[in-house]
Amino acid sequence: MKKGNPYGTHRVIEPKGTLPQPATKIDNNMEIYDNEILIDVQTLNIDSASFTQIKNEAGGKVEKIKEIMKNIVETRGKHQNPVTGSGGMLIGTVEKIGPALEGKTDLKVGDKIATLVSLSLTPLRIDEINEVREDIDQVDIKGKAILFESGIYAVIPNDLPENLALSVLDVAGAPAQTAKLVHPGDTVLVIGGAGKSGMLCLYEAKKRVGVTGKVICLGHSEETIERVKGLGLADHYIVADATNAVEVMNKVSEATDGKMVDITINNVNVPNTEMGSILSTKDDGTIYFFSMATNFTKAALGAEGVGKDVNMIMGNGYTKGHAEISLEIMREDKNLRKVYEDLYA
Repeated sequence: MKKGNPYGTHRVIEPKGTLPQPATKIDNNMEIYDNEILIDVQTLNIDSASFTQIKNEAGGKVEKIKEIMKNIVETRGKHQNPVTGSGGMLIGTVEKIGPALEGKTDLKVGDKIATLVSLSLTPLRIDEINEVREDIDQVDIKGKAILFESGIYAVIPNDLPENLALSVLDVAGAPAQTAKLVHPGDTVLVIGGAGKSGMLCLYEAKKRVGVTGKVICLGHSEETIERVKGLGLADHYIVADATNAVEVMNKVSEATDGKMVDITINNVNVPNTEMGSILSTKDDGTIYFFSMATNFTKAALGAEGVGKDVNMIMGNGYTKGHAEISLEIMREDKNLRKVYEDLYA
């Protein structure tokens, strides 16, 4: 059996010398190397920014969505949207484990897992697309995938529905990073707070700020804001267009008596929301751009252009314990879990 690199560089076809994520094409032959895990794939959970772009390109036509997805995988050997650069994650069953991983993994053949690394670096083969669930960005397929030795994963828990666990794990980095960044007494703004990752961030932020802090939820419609209000996830609610930086700034200023916020968590799945985040945040404050629709050049030059000294963090989807933190939210708040089951499972 062929020996593989822990980071999967042996799978890179072009350009040589890169890692699988930035590579434009990787080898998706499903004959495993000695340190790889073969997965029989059940469902792909496509990154929200990526699926939104694909759906728009397809004009909302399901067969066209399937065609675009298959073409991405056939061209690149992985599901990495060429427009957004992002992927998603998958759920499937462990089919085979390379011998070099004996004693290095607690997995066994037959385990149902969710991969916690992006589809933008995961060798994937789609044999058939069975169902497209447009409302929750999930696609059921018949296919195979490879998990590298360095790849992280979570075994699907027995006490949560599979699709619910997949939806939560897909955005696990956001609430976990929120838990790290937020401290008692902070004023926190969650842009896109009524969405899949946003509600989890609101929950964690509310837990961390305590009685002396404030959590502000910004959503794009009255309908979605009302849903969050019913869960009591924030102290103040704003309906605004996140791409309208001046509107966002003015409404946040009003909600904070002009003081603005200590921490902004940006979870939206559309472009051009960088400046609203920057203008809403105090000097020396922190912005966590979880959104894969973020243009980091716009963010950096935009902050410079308005003279804002803010700390900007890229949306690293991984932080230690992120799977456990996110799944535990579903166990702690039954009302939030019910909303997630209705919307995403």
